[in-house]
Amino acid sequence: MTAMAPTRTEPDLSYLLDHTSHVLRTRMAAELGAIGLTPRMHCVLTHALEEERTQAQLAEIGDMDKTTMVVTVDALEKAGLAERRPSSTDRRARIIAVTEAGAKVAQESQKIVDGVHQGALSSLPDDERTALLRALNRLATGHLETPVEGPKTARRARQRA
Repeated sequence: MTAMAPTRTEPDLSYLLDHTSHVLRTRMAAELGAIGLTPRMHCVLTHALEEERTQAQLAEIGDMDKTTMVVTVDALEKAGLAERRPSSTDRRARIIAVTEAGAKVAQESQKIVDGVHQGALSSLPDDERTALLRALNRLATGHLETPVEGPKTARRARQRA
């Protein structure tokens, strides 16, 4: 006897969010790669420009573990886009300071990121785009704001900055 698959009673929201997120990330990586950046490098540059932040703070914002963050900052330093400096408020802490060249690249990379987002959103009619953004924002700040802890927690989603 062959077992019957259960009947789905709701749309597969996990697939829809995972698939579209994956495709968006691959497009973002390809576009940023054209200027020698990764999405993580873009994240560090733009958030380090906002205010003085330590490597640990930037890692938290970008959802990076310590090793990934070190590799990312090392790459930014090697490219001359950022450097580690002592904090102006805590002499024990080191911050990630964006160089002048890094600030220029961050401007360019932000245009790329905005373009990728705009490309995805412009594929929808205005009313659907508005409804999608409103619904996703409502989920991200409401029902799906906080991950549930379990025996083996799935990868933590990037934190809103």
